[in-house]
Amino acid sequence: MNALDDNSDKRGLSALVEGARATGEKSGEGRGLPPVHLWNPPSCGDIDIVIRKNGLWLHEGSPIGRKELVRLFSTVLRKDPDGFCLVTPVEKLMIRVEDAPFHAIRVDRRGDALVFLTDVGDETEAGPDNPIRVETDPETGEPAPYVHVRRGLEARIDRPVFYELVELAEERRGADGPELGVTSNGAFFPLGPAGAHRT
Repeated sequence: MNALDDNSDKRGLSALVEGARATGEKSGEGRGLPPVHLWNPPSCGDIDIVIRKNGLWLHEGSPIGRKELVRLFSTVLRKDPDGFCLVTPVEKLMIRVEDAPFHAIRVDRRGDALVFLTDVGDETEAGPDNPIRVETDPETGEPAPYVHVRRGLEARIDRPVFYELVELAEERRGADGPELGVTSNGAFFPLGPAGAHRT
C-alpha cells in the first residue's frame, strides 16, 4: 500500500510540522528559505496532502485552514524526479499536486523587472532564471500561464494578473507571426498571438 495508514499519516504530519518549524527557525524564517535542495533524507512514503488546482491545500480531504501552516509547508516543498514532496533533514513525504503548487496573485513593475507575489507570500522576479510560460489548451484555446518561483516550483498566474500582463504587453514578430509578450530583467516572454487576449 503506497499511502500511509491513518495513524502513521497523523504521526507523519505532526513530525513534519515540528521538523518544518525547526528548520524555519534555524534558517531565520521570513529572511530566507530552508536549503531543502541540500537535504537527502530517506523517503518515508506518502502523506495525504493534496494541493488542488485552485491552490487549496487539503489534508485527508479537509482544507488546511491555517495560512501559517500552509506557508510553513510551502517552505519545505520540493520537486524531485519522482514528484512533489515535503522534506526536512530527516524525512521526505510525497504529496500530490494537481497543477502548479503556487498561485501568482499579484504583479508589479519595478524598474525593468516584473515581480510576482504568490499566495504563500513568496516574491519572484521574472527573468532568465524565472521564466514566464503560457500553455494553450488545444481544444478551447484557453491560456494557462505560469511563472517559475524556485528550483522547479511554479506558480499558476491568476486570470486577473494575466490580464494585467496583457495590458503591459508589447507586440513583436515571432516565428509564427505577430505575438504579444512582456519583458522582465532583459528577457522577452511571449503570452500568445497578437490579438488573442485583447478585446
